[in-house]
Amino acid sequence: MSEQSPRIVRAESPQGPQAQLLGRWGAAELGQRTQWRALAAQLREHAAPAGGWDLRSLQWLDHVGAQLLWKQWGQKWPEHVQLTDLQRAMLERVASLTVVPPPAEPWRLSEQMDHLGVLVLHGLDHARHMVQLVGQLSLDLVRLARAPQRGPWRDVSGHVYRMGATALPITALVGFLIGVVLAYLMSLQLRQFGAESFIVNILGISLIRELGPMLAAILVAGRSGSSITAQIGVMRVTEELDAMRVMGIPHGFRLVLPRTLALALAMPLISVWTTLAALAGGMLAADVAMGISPAYFAQALPAAVKIGNLWLAMAKSVVFGALIALIGCHWGLRVKPNTQSLGEGTTASVVTSITMVIIVDAVFAVAFKNIGI
Repeated sequence: MSEQSPRIVRAESPQGPQAQLLGRWGAAELGQRTQWRALAAQLREHAAPAGGWDLRSLQWLDHVGAQLLWKQWGQKWPEHVQLTDLQRAMLERVASLTVVPPPAEPWRLSEQMDHLGVLVLHGLDHARHMVQLVGQLSLDLVRLARAPQRGPWRDVSGHVYRMGATALPITALVGFLIGVVLAYLMSLQLRQFGAESFIVNILGISLIRELGPMLAAILVAGRSGSSITAQIGVMRVTEELDAMRVMGIPHGFRLVLPRTLALALAMPLISVWTTLAALAGGMLAADVAMGISPAYFAQALPAAVKIGNLWLAMAKSVVFGALIALIGCHWGLRVKPNTQSLGEGTTASVVTSITMVIIVDAVFAVAFKNIGI
C-alpha cells in the first residue's frame, strides 16, 4: 500500500483509542476497487472510536471523501474530532447540502382501506356518469325518431367521413400485414401435418369472426376515440361547452348523439374493409408460402366460413363503435379547463376504449359461441 492510499490507523489519545486518517481521500483514490475494499473494512473496524477522529494528517480531502466521512459519522458531528479549517469548511458544506430522506411511513390497514374506498367511489362516479350518458342518448334517439327532420344530420355525415372514410387507409394497411403474418406463421405448422388446405378455414374464422372487427375497433379507438375526447376537451378549455349550456343547446343532442351514430354506422363498414384487407394479405402469403392459389382460396372460403360469422362480426362492430364514441364523449365532458387534464383525459379515453373493446369481444365470444361454428 502506497503512502497516498486512503487508510485509517489506530492512535492513542487522552480520551482513548483514536482513528487517524492518512493518505489522499479523493475521488480518484476512492474510485479504485482494491483501495475502496480495504478502506471499507477499516471503516467498519473503526465505527465509533472512543478518542474520536483525527484528520490533520490527511494529504488531500475533497467532497467525495468528506461525504464518505459524513455518512460514516451518521450525518452528525462526532464528540471528538481534530481537523484543519479547510477540512471543517469542506465538511460543513457537505453537511449543509446533505438531504435527509423523510422516514418511511408505516403500513396501516386503515389507510389502505381508505385508499381503496376512494378508488371505488371514483369508479362509481364514472359509472354513474356513463349511465347518465347512455340514458340521455336513449332520450335523444327517441327525440330524433319523433322529428328526424330536426336531427343533426350534417354533423353525423361529417363525423362519418372523418372517423370512417379517413380511417380506411391505415386499417387496410394494418389488416393486410396482419393477414400476411398469420398466414406465414400458420403455414409453418400446417406444413408439418400436410394440412395446408386448412389455412383457409383458420384464416377465415379468425379474421372474419374475431381479429378483423377487434383490430378495426382498436385502431379506431386509438385514432377516433382520442379525437373525440380532444375535441370536446378543447371545447371545455375554451368554455364553448359553457356557452352552449347558456344558449340552451343540449350537449347530448349536439355532441354525443352525432358522434355515436356516426361511429356506430361507420364501424361495421371499417370492420368489413379491414377483414377484406387481412384476407387479401393472407391469400397472398398462402400463395407464396404454400402454393395455394387465390382462386382456390376464394372458392373454399364460403364453404369454410358460414355467413353467420359475418353477421356476428358486424353486430359486434356496431357495439364497438357506439362504446368507443360514448367513452370518448364521457372523458371529453369530464375534462377540466386546463391542458394537463386534457392530456390525461385523452390518454384515459384510449386506454378505456381498448380495454372495453377486448372485454366486450370476450363477452360476445362466450355468449355466441354456437353461432356460425
